[in-house]
Amino acid sequence: MRLTVQGRRRSAAIAATGMAAMIGTVLMAGPASAHTPVWSVTCDSVKVDLTSYNTSHDIHNSVTLSIVGGEGALADNQDFGGSFHFKDALPPHDSPISVRLVVKAGDNAKYNVDETKVSPVCDKPSSPPVTPTTTPPASPSSTAATTAPPETTAPATTTAAAPVVADTTSAAGTGDLAETGSSSATPMIAGIAVAVVVAGGGLVFWTRKRGSSAHR
Repeated sequence: MRLTVQGRRRSAAIAATGMAAMIGTVLMAGPASAHTPVWSVTCDSVKVDLTSYNTSHDIHNSVTLSIVGGEGALADNQDFGGSFHFKDALPPHDSPISVRLVVKAGDNAKYNVDETKVSPVCDKPSSPPVTPTTTPPASPSSTAATTAPPETTAPATTTAAAPVVADTTSAAGTGDLAETGSSSATPMIAGIAVAVVVAGGGLVFWTRKRGSSAHR
């Protein structure tokens, strides 16, 4: 009977010890499962998710997110409560850049985070090959039409006015009339005409005189 009582007591002690160990394990696992920092970096953006941090009124958690060697910070020692969420684009870069995350937990320094991740260069989309365009040769007629010589402007010609020649047919101071364009043979022709008229008159006179003598 005594053995039975002692066995029960021993079993109860073992059960109590196991229960205490289990409770302690749960209590210790609780804080260990909290303070969950998750963040990622791509070629053009960064994302940070901090969850399950202590929210007691006398505890201050802070986070700093910056580009190593860059000017300024994406998040500069920013206080947060039980969680912090951040997502933003990274500046364009031709070479890989490093992004640093620093988290300070106000309840225990063992939950602090100081990590650096690299943002690679984004792949540039490949451009399609350019197919050269070929222009068919122009026909001779079209070539001649399109390559006509440029028009030339003839130099302007100036016509000088002919000098006025003074009439010099009449001698100055002689009083003679100026020639009217008649030939110099006009006086001779006039003389011959007068002589013919005189001769004709004489011939008529002689013929009449002879006729009168014959009737006598």
